[in-house]
Amino acid sequence: MSRDISSLRNIGIVAHIDAGKTTTTERILFYTGATHKMGNVDDGTTETDFDKEEASRGITIYSAAVTCTWKDSIINLIDTPGHVDFTAEVQRSLRVLDGAVVVFSAVEGVEAQSETVWRQADNFKVPRLCFINKMDRIGADFERTLGQLEKRLHAKPVPITVPMAAGHDFKGIIDVLNRKALYFDAENFGKDYRIEEIPAEYVDYAEEWRSKVMDAVADVDEEIMLAYLEGEEVPLEQIHRALRKGTLDRKFQVTYAGSSLHYCGVQPILDGVVAYLPSPLDVPPVHGEHPSPGKRDTLEQTRKTDPSEPFAGLIFKIVADKHADLCFVRVYSGTLKSGSRVLNARTGKKELISQLWHIQADAREKLETDEVEAGDIVGVIGPKDIVTGDTICDQKAPILLESITFPETVISMAIEPDSSADRKKLEEALKLLGKQDPTFTAKINEETGQTIISGMGELHLEIITNRLKDKEHYGLNVKVHKPRVSYRETVTAAVEAEEEFSRSTQGETHYARIKIKIEPSPSTETVEVISRLKPGEIPPEADKIVRQAVLESAQSGGIVGYPLMHVRLTILDVGYREGETNEEALRAASAHAVQAALTKAKIGLLEPVMKLEVVTPSEFLGNIQGDLNQRHAHILGSEPRGHLIALQAQVPLARMFGYSSHVRSLSQGRASFSMEPMKYDLAPQSVLDEMLN
Repeated sequence: MSRDISSLRNIGIVAHIDAGKTTTTERILFYTGATHKMGNVDDGTTETDFDKEEASRGITIYSAAVTCTWKDSIINLIDTPGHVDFTAEVQRSLRVLDGAVVVFSAVEGVEAQSETVWRQADNFKVPRLCFINKMDRIGADFERTLGQLEKRLHAKPVPITVPMAAGHDFKGIIDVLNRKALYFDAENFGKDYRIEEIPAEYVDYAEEWRSKVMDAVADVDEEIMLAYLEGEEVPLEQIHRALRKGTLDRKFQVTYAGSSLHYCGVQPILDGVVAYLPSPLDVPPVHGEHPSPGKRDTLEQTRKTDPSEPFAGLIFKIVADKHADLCFVRVYSGTLKSGSRVLNARTGKKELISQLWHIQADAREKLETDEVEAGDIVGVIGPKDIVTGDTICDQKAPILLESITFPETVISMAIEPDSSADRKKLEEALKLLGKQDPTFTAKINEETGQTIISGMGELHLEIITNRLKDKEHYGLNVKVHKPRVSYRETVTAAVEAEEEFSRSTQGETHYARIKIKIEPSPSTETVEVISRLKPGEIPPEADKIVRQAVLESAQSGGIVGYPLMHVRLTILDVGYREGETNEEALRAASAHAVQAALTKAKIGLLEPVMKLEVVTPSEFLGNIQGDLNQRHAHILGSEPRGHLIALQAQVPLARMFGYSSHVRSLSQGRASFSMEPMKYDLAPQSVLDEMLN
C-alpha cells in the first residue's frame, strides 16, 4: 500500500548524551500507538535501545528507525546516539532525513555534542524543532537555555509552549498560541491532559511570549505584519502557515518545553512535527552525476520526489548479518519493487532487491505490498556488494548521488584471537562490523602481522570488542592490547627527487624515469597528485599510469608507516622511450621516486587533537584545570551553566587515555566530559624521534 507523500515525515531525534532523546522517543511511540508499553532507559526496556550494550549502559549506540502515525501523518523516526564516539550514526541519519527534533536539557543547556549535531544539521540544511526537556529538574532554566541556543548555536528559537515554573514547582506548560494551560496526567503516563485557562499569575508571562511569536511570524509574512501593526487579531491558521514557512526556510526554530520523563509536553511536539516539519515534497530535488567517469562533467542528474521518476535511493545504514544484510534505503525518486534488479552506481553492478521491510527498531515488519515510493525509508534485503553511501538506481537512468563522508579514525589497538582456529572467524566478524560501521576499520599490519582495529574513541572500540566476545553476536575469545593513537605523517618543506628504472630481461630493456616534487599542502586533507607535463608529452595511457602509481605509492604510508596528510606531489618530468617504457617500468620508477622524496624530505608527525568540554561543580575546577595543564591541554575558556562550570579546551588525544576514571576521582564522581576530534597538529619532535629509533 503506497503512502501519501505529503503526509510523510522523515525525522530524527538528536541531542547531546543524557538530554533525554531516547525517553522522548519512547513517549512518542507510546502516544502514537506504535508501542503499548512505555519503556524506560534506566530499566533498559526502551524500544529503540534494543542492543544489550545500549540497555546495560543506558545510552544509544546505534541509530534505530521506527514508524508511527499521528493525526493521519506517517512518521519515519530515527533515534540517534548522543555520545560523540557514535557521531557518524547521527551524520548518516541527518543526510537522509527531512527534519529533526533537537532535544536540550533545561539544566545543562547547550552542551558540546549539541553543537556538533546542530552543525551537522546546518551542513545538511535540515529544518528543525527544539525541545527544552527536563523542566522538572532542580537547576532547570528555560530562558537561560534559550539564550545559549541564540549565543552558542546562532539559533532563533520561537517558543510556542512555555513552562509554568521549573524544578520541583514545575506544574505544566502554556500553549501560547491558543492561550491555554496544559496539565498532563501522570497516572496514565501523560496520555490524557487537561486544557484549562491560564492561571492569573501567568497571563502576562504568556502574552509576552505570544508577542515574541508574532514578531517572528511577522518577519516571514507581510499580511501578518500589516494586521499585527494595525492591532488586528491574526487567525491561528495563518500563524501556523507562517510558522511552517519560517521553519522550512530555516529562519527560526519552533520550540517546546516540558519533561519527557514525567510525561509532560510531548504531544505538542508531535503536532509540530506534522504542522511545521517538511514532507518529502517540501525538500528540493536531489542532484547527482552520471556514474560513467567520461560523462560526469557534462551530465548533471536531478531527481524529484515523484513516484513516476526513475528510481534512485541512497543506502545510509547497513545492519550486517551472517545470512543477509539489511540495508536502510532512503528512496528519493521513483518506485522500488521487491524482486527487481537495480544498479549500484558506484560499482556498475546489478543488485537484486529480494525483500522490502518496514523497520520497527530491531523487529522487521514485512511490507503489506511489494513496492515503496519516493520519499519513504525502507529496509532492503538482497544487495551483496554494497557499502554505506552507495546509490542504487534504475539501470536505464543511472545517477550517482553525493555519498556520505565520515571522519577519520583517531584511535587504534591490536586484537588477536586466543587460538589460531578462531583467526578466520575473527576476520569474518571484523569484515561484518566494518560493513555496518563506516567509522570502524580493521587491517593487518604487514610488519608485525597484528590485526589493528581503529575507531572514534575508547568507548567505540570497547563496545566493538564486547560485541566480538558476546555469545549472542560472535562468541569469540579475543585478546586486545592497549589503545594507541592514529598518527599521520606530513612533510615540512618542499624537496624534489628523480629516480630511474632500467632492467634488461631476455634481451628486452624496460625503462622509465620519474621526477617529482613533494611539498606540504595545508588545504589538502590527505594526498593530492598534480602533473606539470605538457599535453602530448607522453601518451595519455602512460600519463594516467604515472598519476595512479604516484598516488598509490604515497597512500601506502610515510617513513614511519602512518598515512600521509596535507601533502601535494607534483609530477615534473617523465623519461619515456617508445618500445622500452611499459606499465611495470612506470610503476616501479614512480614508487622509487616517491620513496626517495619522502626520505629526503623533513618528516613531521601529526597527532589528533581533541576538542574537550568538562562540566564540573566549581569547587573542583582548580583540580581539573591543573590536571589538564599537565596533559598539555590548551584551555580556551569557561562559562557558568547553572550551578556548574563548563570548561572548554583542546588537548592531544595521546594524553587522554583513561581520562574517564581520572576525572571522576578528581571530582568525587560529579564531573562529566565529552571529547570529539578537532584537527591534526604537529606532535612533539620527541614522539617522532622515539618512533624513528
